[in-house]
Amino acid sequence: MADAVLTSENRSNHSPLDPPSRFICHVCQKQFSHYTCPRCNSRYCSLPCYKSHSERCTESFMRENVMEEMKGMEADEETKRKMLDILKRFHSEEQEGMDDRMDDDDLGDDSVLSEETVQKVLSGGPINFDDLSAEEKKHFQRAVASGELSKLIEPWDPWWLKSSARNISLSKEGTRLVQPLTEEEASSSHQDYGAGYQPSEIPPGPDTLLPPVRKLISREPSPFLAYHLVDIIYSYCFTQRLYNGDWQSDAIGSATVVLSVSSVLGQTGQPETVLEALSYCLERTCSPEYRHMGGLQFGLGLVNDVIHVMSLGGHALICLLCDLQKMVQAGEKELKAEKTRKSKSDIRSKLKLAERKVYFIMCWVHEQPGEAWSSLAAIVRAEKSSVMDYRGGKNVPAAKNKTESRGKVLIEEL
Repeated sequence: MADAVLTSENRSNHSPLDPPSRFICHVCQKQFSHYTCPRCNSRYCSLPCYKSHSERCTESFMRENVMEEMKGMEADEETKRKMLDILKRFHSEEQEGMDDRMDDDDLGDDSVLSEETVQKVLSGGPINFDDLSAEEKKHFQRAVASGELSKLIEPWDPWWLKSSARNISLSKEGTRLVQPLTEEEASSSHQDYGAGYQPSEIPPGPDTLLPPVRKLISREPSPFLAYHLVDIIYSYCFTQRLYNGDWQSDAIGSATVVLSVSSVLGQTGQPETVLEALSYCLERTCSPEYRHMGGLQFGLGLVNDVIHVMSLGGHALICLLCDLQKMVQAGEKELKAEKTRKSKSDIRSKLKLAERKVYFIMCWVHEQPGEAWSSLAAIVRAEKSSVMDYRGGKNVPAAKNKTESRGKVLIEEL
């Protein structure tokens, strides 16, 4: 017996022997509906139909979710300062836009922010959502739902692209070098940047000496550690760009992203070629979970980041790995402070293992000759060219069979 096709919500009472009724999509009126809108109970068949069935419905649903999430967040002083900066820029751009569109006599009546709110923002005072007027709340919620506020966030410049990254210097034991400023440098720095001045945005190196690899393991290290390093660097750059350089704002989330993107740290993977390492990372970048970041184009940009970091040399790699270790440790620490559920306990175990892997490979990097990194960067650059040949296809290239693509290990190539 064929399924009954209904176009209305009035379900017919059928016996257990009858098949369930099927409803036509209320939007396109062509396909059977598979889903129901949680707000208006309208039936739809796909994501495009959901988005087009009612913009007001989807916008309000997204807005409520965002506001519920924001209510549960406790902002620290740094977060409050950043939000105040955003509101100040928002108000400035709004005023400039109205200057172009309206006469001076009409400026005060149509401003999104009231004069009282503007004065609070400009004075640096704290502002809560409840302090806003009904009209201001409406505009703020609309800006959050549409993504308008994200346009006001200043894009982050990766530290590995700064000129100072080419002059990173560590001690022979791999620890950071303390270089005190002269009196002239210190005074000029404080005058230019104030009391919160930081001499460098480069992540500092380790505080303690890096032990030899032979003291960490009893056997010879894997000859494929260089390819594991490619995977780890990619996951670090991915996470830093995803969080706009501010992974400290969500230590658990950033550490979880690292586990998700890196096969070495998150899946106990053992890539045996550069192509195998890059293929997994690019597949994760193009997955539905992270596709919004830009897909393959964004992934190829991250490959450029990997190449650039390697070209900086071993000291920059150690600083990167040290920062990644702190990221993983911070996520593990926050998870430990929370009430542990089984799923979070599993993540903590993965983070502990990932932290040990990062420390081990940091010690391994410290022992490698300087010319190894330019050679590895050249290999990654060559593999990127082969990956780009697949850009016309639907998928990124999958890793070849290990036995077919293993080739020579890095030490032999050098």
